[in-house]
Amino acid sequence: MKHWILGAAVLLAAYGARAGEVRVAAAADFVPTLTVLAQGFEKATGNRVLISMGSTGKLYAQISNGAPFDVFLSADAKTPKRLVAEGFAVNGSRFTYAVGRLVLWSALPAEVDAHGAVLARGGFSHLAIANPATAPYGAAARQVLAGLGLWHRLAGRIVDGENVGQTFQFVASGNAELGFVALAQVRAEAGAYHGSYWQVPQTLYRPLRQQAVLLTAGAGNPAAVAFYRFLRSAPARSVIEAAGYGP
Repeated sequence: MKHWILGAAVLLAAYGARAGEVRVAAAADFVPTLTVLAQGFEKATGNRVLISMGSTGKLYAQISNGAPFDVFLSADAKTPKRLVAEGFAVNGSRFTYAVGRLVLWSALPAEVDAHGAVLARGGFSHLAIANPATAPYGAAARQVLAGLGLWHRLAGRIVDGENVGQTFQFVASGNAELGFVALAQVRAEAGAYHGSYWQVPQTLYRPLRQQAVLLTAGAGNPAAVAFYRFLRSAPARSVIEAAGYGP
């Protein structure tokens, strides 16, 4: 981490950033990685990063109703695009900060096999997914199950999380034996659980192109602009890819 923090310091010095606060609304899957990035940014600049977590759909609703966020890190591309079109985000500021990777995860060491055959085999009572209506990772999970011909068969066992963070907690607590979550979440908690997972082939779901956007409320905030620019930097990209996201 030391090298990318030093890189951030050089980068941000060039932008002339001064201490302040930046309010970041982030999709739940990215919060563990964002926390690492925020810590480095704060050490390098003296700025404070305030993180609000939620599903992409619910965060959109908050932003469109006046929530005072500066930067939005979505789990899809269409929501930032919509915010720009509606005047809530700065035109031209959208960019893909990560490509999400979906996994089927269990906190139990031998529950999930290398090919995800446990889904068809059964033997479990609950399968957790994020709400497909508001969470892109939940929509991806539904695509996978539908593509495997299992959506209707498993419908009675599916438990919806409000977002993929809550979905992870359902599985971690044992309330669900299995769940579709982000690879980055599983990697971030590797020391706490000795579970098992199947990395779902990306051919089974539409790409999870996660985009960031500078919100209109943050355009005049130097700390927010500095953090937004930092997210586009090589040091930040290296952290994001190491966490388990595609470039």
